[in-house]
Amino acid sequence: MAIDVTGVLRQTDLLRSVQASDLEPIAAASRLRAVRRGQVLFTAGDPSDTVILVVSGRVKVVVRSADGAELTLTVVQPGGTLGELSVADGGPRSADAEALEDSRVLLVPKDLIAELSSRVPSVTQALMTSIAATLRRLTEAASDLVFLDLPRRVAKVLLSQPRRDDGVIELKMSQEELAHQVGGSRQSVNLALRGFERRGWIEVHDRAVTLRQAEALARFANQVSAI
Repeated sequence: MAIDVTGVLRQTDLLRSVQASDLEPIAAASRLRAVRRGQVLFTAGDPSDTVILVVSGRVKVVVRSADGAELTLTVVQPGGTLGELSVADGGPRSADAEALEDSRVLLVPKDLIAELSSRVPSVTQALMTSIAATLRRLTEAASDLVFLDLPRRVAKVLLSQPRRDDGVIELKMSQEELAHQVGGSRQSVNLALRGFERRGWIEVHDRAVTLRQAEALARFANQVSAI
């Protein structure tokens, strides 16, 4: 199905204020790509020649240890971008990116974004804002790994997810995906979820989680644990 590439670009925080005359050559040079669930878009150390826009689906950005342990740094939703850091410093990819589900992504040449940034102050500001947001998120995640035990980290991730008025978390995550986000094992995440369920804070059914007492879960998540 054909998409309006210019319109997709304009929906991003990075390029929403850019004039059509500047967006058109970027749209013409960009490539739409379909990726399957589990497909790797790039790995740490790869040359970074594109900024990637997620059109549909979800893409996780992860770091992996030599023995295969995995930590999810962020999950990029439709309309989100990844790869902005390379526009700023020209360096290689700093992590891996993998599709969490069948997705479509738009590959935007990095050099065109860099050239546009040199001419359009709003693009420069948007790049700085995006990089600052990433730094803040990673700083908070590092703090959580040090100061919060795993159940509290699980609680924070659950609370951060979009949910319906009835408390159902809209994005279904496997316990393995959740474990990768909190830096733990699937078994330890399962124990944490069952503990929350016994307290009546959540309800778990298959991969669906419903927050029944979000306030109680938030109070628990914000308590610094003694570890």
